[in-house]
Amino acid sequence: MKKTGAWLVRYALEQIGVKYTFGIPGVHNTETYDELNKSELIQPVLVTHEGGAAFMADAISRTSGHTGTLLIVPAAGVTHAASGIGEAFLDGIPMLIISGGIRTDVTRKYQLHDVDQHALLAPITKKTFKIDTHEEIISTIYEAYQIANAGEPGPVFVEVPVNLQLFPGEVSETPLFVSSSTEAQPDQDAICRAAQMLYAAENPGLFLGWGAVDASDESILIAEFLNAPASTTLQGLSAFPANHPLHTGMSFGQASVPASENAFKDCDCMLAVGTRFSEIGTASYGVTPPANLVHTDINPDVFNANYPAAVNIEGDSKTVLKALYEALQNIGEPKPDSGDLKSNIKNDKAAYLDEWLKHDSKDRVNPAVFFTELRKQLDDNAIVVVDDGNHTFLTAELMPIHTARGFISPTDFNCMGYCTPAVIAAKLANPDKQVVGIVGDGAFLMTCMETLTASSLGLGGIFFVFNDGELSQISQAQEIPYNRKTCSVLHEAKFSGVAEATGCAFISINGDADCKEGIQRAIALAEQDNPVIVDVKIDYSKRTRFTKGIVKTNLERFTLGNKARFVGRALLRRLTG
Repeated sequence: MKKTGAWLVRYALEQIGVKYTFGIPGVHNTETYDELNKSELIQPVLVTHEGGAAFMADAISRTSGHTGTLLIVPAAGVTHAASGIGEAFLDGIPMLIISGGIRTDVTRKYQLHDVDQHALLAPITKKTFKIDTHEEIISTIYEAYQIANAGEPGPVFVEVPVNLQLFPGEVSETPLFVSSSTEAQPDQDAICRAAQMLYAAENPGLFLGWGAVDASDESILIAEFLNAPASTTLQGLSAFPANHPLHTGMSFGQASVPASENAFKDCDCMLAVGTRFSEIGTASYGVTPPANLVHTDINPDVFNANYPAAVNIEGDSKTVLKALYEALQNIGEPKPDSGDLKSNIKNDKAAYLDEWLKHDSKDRVNPAVFFTELRKQLDDNAIVVVDDGNHTFLTAELMPIHTARGFISPTDFNCMGYCTPAVIAAKLANPDKQVVGIVGDGAFLMTCMETLTASSLGLGGIFFVFNDGELSQISQAQEIPYNRKTCSVLHEAKFSGVAEATGCAFISINGDADCKEGIQRAIALAEQDNPVIVDVKIDYSKRTRFTKGIVKTNLERFTLGNKARFVGRALLRRLTG
């Protein structure tokens, strides 16, 4: 039979369950867009920039059971999307990238968009494919999808030359998709050794990353059995419910909130699940896991990379933790719960929140007041999306997340501009859930025009823009050692104008007294399918524990001479202005 490549692409995407594609049509993929227009299963979404498309695809994978998929033009589309592809690669998020390609049925040189896309994408994808014949299209897309979702997930790229899309070619069959993935069982000996170690510990603790996000139930069972505190990485913030009495917060060292720092101070055996112990996850490697470290991850390359483990267990977190819980039950009864640990965690959390609420934010918005009110008004299953910046760690410290996959963030690639498009995609994939973004003004400026996509689709996402007129995470980092802010102060932007230009509703929250009503109005407007931009005049004068902790951690690593140079320069500039 003869089929066009565009038809074959559509068929394959439908078979693997793709629900949305994100991108912009161009001369190298218009035929495929025309095919998708006929699909009853796939909705092609037009974006304003391919960078936004990649962040949207990422958010689809993080907040739904579907694999985020790009449909982009070659060359410029690829380089524009590269930031989102890189984010998915370093954060372990599955993504399928379908790109057009230059004609392969002519010998002309210097064709439009003629670059080696595979060399460009090799460092930030699990694999790339270039299609040579019609016969390869379906099987290659099936293989790409399986690679993207196998092991530690990530992005996979498929180039389909424009001539194959346009013209019919001979194919022997159009097979149905059948998953060939098999789940390996964890090493039972390692499970038993880990269980014995954890059960024998006096003060065990759990440290959970994104890889544990679908194993919340199992994590809770183990934490309760051991009467052990649970902390998370930034990316794994939703892996353990914050309203559980054994939840402490993000991280466990001097850059963590007091509940975490105190609960893990005497930890003598740690169960680390689905974390690479990366720079952000460890607050600039400022944590010290105990010698009795049990580390489980689906990617064995992470074992012993930064911290040596006594026991390493390769496997899917849900499968591993189920086996580990059974092994613990076979050893003995649940550990006694005196109530002291839970009481201390509760008191530490209350004291830290009270410390923030007492902070004088003058005529601006106290972050603790804002997040306390936001938590009151949001449903338990709401999705909170953040960007990269000071607001990220304020959210992590002050906004309790109650359900798995209820929080997503750019993490190891740490790319600004993520939040706005990610809110849109998360709302598209979860129309019955509240979806809110917390985004700094600098990050919002990078992708704010993508709110046009939200209004065109009638998606009631809320974009809380923390507006302080600076790239605050950087300006704070400059302020202490340099006593000056270079290229980190923003020119004033009128976000009401962005809302008007893109068809969004607009609200201002100028002080603490505006928080309750402003959040109520935003939620009400969003429930009527209106995207809402909320200008929050935030106060960043109080530093997060994370910021103070990493500054201290890094300063401690300086040699005495370098420490004296930095401190001396800071003092001199304060004296001289």
